[in-house]
Amino acid sequence: MSLRFYFGPSGAGKSYQLYREIIARSMGQDGDVQTGKEAAGQDGRKQNFMIVVPDQFTMQTQQELVTMHPCEGIMNIDVLSFGRLSHRILEEVGGEDIPVLDDTGKSLVLQKVAAGLKDQLPALGGYLHRQGYIHEVKSAVSEFMQYGLSPEDVGKLTEFAVKRGALHHKLKDLGLLYQSFLDYIRGHFITTEETLDLVCKSLRKSRLIPGSVIVFDGFTGFTPIQNRVIQELMRLAGEVIVTVTLGQGENPYELDGEQKLFYLSKKTVHDLSALAGQAQVARGQDVVIHPGPCHRFAQNPALQSLEQNLFRSHPRPYEGSQEQIRLFEADTPKEEVHQAGLYILSLIRQQGLQYRDIAVITGSLETYASHVETEFADMGIPCYIDRTRGIALNPMTEYIKSALQLFLQDFSYEAVFHYLRSGLAALELSEIDDLENYVRETGIRGLKKWDQLFTRKTRCMGEEEGPLQRINELRQRMMDQLLPLKGERQAQAAVYVNRLYDFLHDNQVQRRLVKMAAEFKTAGDLVRAREYEQIYRLVMELLEQIHGLLGEEEITRQEFYDILEAGFGEIQVGTLPQNVDRILVGDMERTRLKQIKVLFFLGVNDGNIPKSASKGGIISDMDREFLKDSKLELAPTPRQQMFIQRLYLYLNLTKPSRQLYLSYARMGNDGKSIRPAYLVGTLKRLFPDLETEHPAQAPVLSQVVTPREGMRYLAQGLRDYVEGVMERSEGQVGEEPGSREFFSLYAAYAGREEEREMVDLLHRAAFLHYRESGLSRAVARALYGLQLENSVSRLETYAACAYRHFLQYGLTLREREEFGFENVDMGNAFHQVLDAFAGRLTESGYTWFDFPEEWGDQAVEEAMEQFAAEYGGSVLYASARSAYGIRRMARILKRTVRALQRQLQKGSFVPDAHELSFHMADRLEAVNIALSEQEKMRLTGRIDRVDISESEDRVYVKIIDYKSGDRRFDLAALYYGLQLQLVVYMNAAMEMEARRHPDKEIVPAAMLYYHVTDPMVESQVELSPQEINEQILEQLRMNGVVCGEEDIIQRLDREMGDKSTVIPVEKKKDGSYSARSSVMSSQELGLVSAYVSHKVRQIGQEILGGHKEVNPYEKGSNEACTYCAYKKVCGFDPGIPGYRRRLLKELDRQEAFESMEEELGDEHRIYAGSTEGH
Repeated sequence: MSLRFYFGPSGAGKSYQLYREIIARSMGQDGDVQTGKEAAGQDGRKQNFMIVVPDQFTMQTQQELVTMHPCEGIMNIDVLSFGRLSHRILEEVGGEDIPVLDDTGKSLVLQKVAAGLKDQLPALGGYLHRQGYIHEVKSAVSEFMQYGLSPEDVGKLTEFAVKRGALHHKLKDLGLLYQSFLDYIRGHFITTEETLDLVCKSLRKSRLIPGSVIVFDGFTGFTPIQNRVIQELMRLAGEVIVTVTLGQGENPYELDGEQKLFYLSKKTVHDLSALAGQAQVARGQDVVIHPGPCHRFAQNPALQSLEQNLFRSHPRPYEGSQEQIRLFEADTPKEEVHQAGLYILSLIRQQGLQYRDIAVITGSLETYASHVETEFADMGIPCYIDRTRGIALNPMTEYIKSALQLFLQDFSYEAVFHYLRSGLAALELSEIDDLENYVRETGIRGLKKWDQLFTRKTRCMGEEEGPLQRINELRQRMMDQLLPLKGERQAQAAVYVNRLYDFLHDNQVQRRLVKMAAEFKTAGDLVRAREYEQIYRLVMELLEQIHGLLGEEEITRQEFYDILEAGFGEIQVGTLPQNVDRILVGDMERTRLKQIKVLFFLGVNDGNIPKSASKGGIISDMDREFLKDSKLELAPTPRQQMFIQRLYLYLNLTKPSRQLYLSYARMGNDGKSIRPAYLVGTLKRLFPDLETEHPAQAPVLSQVVTPREGMRYLAQGLRDYVEGVMERSEGQVGEEPGSREFFSLYAAYAGREEEREMVDLLHRAAFLHYRESGLSRAVARALYGLQLENSVSRLETYAACAYRHFLQYGLTLREREEFGFENVDMGNAFHQVLDAFAGRLTESGYTWFDFPEEWGDQAVEEAMEQFAAEYGGSVLYASARSAYGIRRMARILKRTVRALQRQLQKGSFVPDAHELSFHMADRLEAVNIALSEQEKMRLTGRIDRVDISESEDRVYVKIIDYKSGDRRFDLAALYYGLQLQLVVYMNAAMEMEARRHPDKEIVPAAMLYYHVTDPMVESQVELSPQEINEQILEQLRMNGVVCGEEDIIQRLDREMGDKSTVIPVEKKKDGSYSARSSVMSSQELGLVSAYVSHKVRQIGQEILGGHKEVNPYEKGSNEACTYCAYKKVCGFDPGIPGYRRRLLKELDRQEAFESMEEELGDEHRIYAGSTEGH
């Protein structure tokens, strides 16, 4: 029974010398395998040799021992991890068979325990529902167990923190959870941490341990509970040997401050020596290994100097030049990985290295892993990324969680399509799209509706039964899949587990996962294929754990979901290297390196080295600093962790035997500037000649090492060539290729048959230029027909952008219908209710001039209720928000009919028609337009209201268009075709009135917009109800354009003083109209009418002529693309040559009229040179 240490610096050969000793002792002194008495210990039993190494080293250590052994085999030397040693002992001694609770099991139990204690946890109870929070609780409990803290010890910590309120309450809650957790599992389960306690108790029964030689190699330290196991091994084993990394000349028995590089090593020696003394175990002769002629850096003085001086108190700078340590800078982490890949390919080709001779470690694997995967794959570099993957976002876990959420959320829209789009729901994507479109349009929500046949048809279904029948078939298929999950909302956990198992089995999930794994394997994604091969088994094991741990517990469906989610959060999928010759990529703390020749250390940036302080879980970093002064040991504080990281840096940087490459980025993935780590300055002080290289600035051709790699530079060169920014030099240093290099690359690739297709694609992309060829007249006629059926808004759409018109009316693309009540629906509601109100007014015997206010309010209410009942199914009753919308619309419409009544009462116009359709007069010239001998256009639409006022020889016509938005009449917009509606409606209304009154002159009086709204009145003083109404009427004044004849103005508002509250007219003191008035003369109105008819005909001719340019307008702050539903599919990009917006000039009144005259010709000219406006 003795304890011995092997001391030596990194690379000195500690493991090599120790393994030689073990091999020699496992054989006779003459080199033969021990037999008889030679192989026996003092009690005559065979002596065993056990080498305990970290998990990642077991296979490599076995390989090394076999290679070193003269017989090329190890019969009585076992290589084990700490966990495997525990399993071996427990397996040998037997005893009570108690299941071991892993991290997943702990989370499951804690989730259940926490649910019952929620009201007793004032500090933590409110956070337990958050995803991942139980994982934090589990981590804290595991830490208590790893460091040997009992609930009583946690109570002592709680008392120690009594003056720190938040920490005190957190520890109190954790103590209660810890105690409840232990109570729950006592006698039924043990945790992985408790297995080490069990091992301690079982060691005395073991026949393997007494007399054995047990070696611990490759560890930087041990937890308190591991120390207790080692102490027991010291008592029983023949000898315990521990390797400790220690710098040359360091005193291993003198404990330094924790800021020293080898503090952790010396603490290990101190702790184990103290435990040996307590156990009265003898101390053997320690071995100090000095670097010899065969040590790692024998041929590499620069790396040897690095090992001897890094992070030392009095470092000695390296004298002379060296090329073994190199430092390079890149712009981004992606470029950093790319340049590392170029270096690696160069080493493979020029120095004859194997990929397995090279390793890559990073300051942040999260930042670099994705770049390594893509860049190394593009460059053909095989690699294995040393990490575990969580399964929280795997399609199977999403499938299970979303299926349970269906019942928890009562089949909400989000839950249904989360389930269907999880990837395993056995419906084709096109089928899911069709079902989703139907559900979005009809507003299907809730299990009750999904359990019944869908009966409502959508607009696109027409009268056929087939489309609805197909939707119902899809609905039934989904509901059949979910049948096993139906049941009571509260049951035993075992019942939920059985339901879920039946659900997975009946839907053949395992078969589908196998198929997906095969597809990944075929595509060469072996890591993902391995994940999909394991996932079903891991989920089944989780369900078995829940069944075993909580099977008889009565829980709700929500609690089962929470427990399952906690379990998913703990499952990690490990992957194995798929081939031997590959580069190991890992993290500087997790990854263990052995026998490599070249190391690339990426991400040497501040924040990675040292790592940014974490939040520390439930017990924060600040909490740990405070608790450090208690007598109870916890995990390292941030300050201690930073010192430990320096030891990891030392161990990693001294692993390569030939070359060390370090790199850092100037910017992070988010584009923000980042600084190099302090390590860069440290290395530059140790190696004064170490210069920062910038490999991305090397000549381009020197960076092209694979055909795929060259494509990157070829694409950049083509882009520069097209933009005219290419250097015309012999060659260029920098990222962009010079002209000669570019043409060399282009010629090389164009001459390769296998690359020609990609070169052509790049060429087309680089020289892409938008050119509109339009449709042939035959195609246009096939799309639109010989007679266009056009609404005026369709013409305005064409004027805004011809391509939008083509997509909307030619290809008839439309947005997905939504179940809801939007602004456009509100406009429809206003029109229909006002039309219904006018009908009720006629039936009642009242007129617009004399209906009582109470009757008007009641009529609006009734019309609104009728509209709400008929419009869009039950959309207006679907939510409290919609119900409020009905009340708000009713209030606005009551205000509207009162305002309209008051405006009519002030003038002499009488409503003549409401919602007047053009179809009522088939032969109107204003709406039936000949475009050519064969082609015609018929305009469709409804005029919201037509008012007339008659004299002996005249009929004055006023049209009103109700708008839910605040639209203003704009003469320039009318000129460009963007605002034609009012004039087209006036032309049609005048023609209809002319037919009714053939003996009278028809005069356009006003074309007006009425904004249906509920205005707010602001005032600094209190107003009377009458004053409030007057201000409201003023805000509801109509806008548009009015004929400027005085007689007409009086007919529109006979009560007008200086300013009308009915029409957009104001007068100056001299009686003339102010600039804010919107009036035209009769001649100007005639010009506008003629121009609009011309513009309508012109647009119709262009449509049938096949015009479909992508030509969105831009006028001031208004753009056609702003609210366009098609902008994601049209391809418009101002950065591509040929695409441009039509910049429409802002025109004043006179410029607009003169431009109209120019287009119409002399017969319509009313301005001779310059003209004064009104």
